[in-house]
Amino acid sequence: MNKDTVKGTIDELAGGAKRGFGKLTGNTGLQVEGGIQQLKGKAEGAIGKLKDAGRQAKANISAANEPDEPVVVHRDVVVSDDSILP
Repeated sequence: MNKDTVKGTIDELAGGAKRGFGKLTGNTGLQVEGGIQQLKGKAEGAIGKLKDAGRQAKANISAANEPDEPVVVHRDVVVSDDSILP
């Protein structure tokens, strides 16, 4: 979770509260403002999820490029990935 996701959640909640209060009081301007803030929050949350997915993909690629087993060097023979090289 990153700051975009958190900010998006806060905007969604605040927008929902404004929208609900606008409905309760009959204030259409407040309803519209709340709806816009909710949409903004959803967009921020989506951006945050994309950033998290990008970071995770980068971490997965980095982990995939590291060798699973250490390379062992013994005298003139190098053993790596079950193959012997002179």
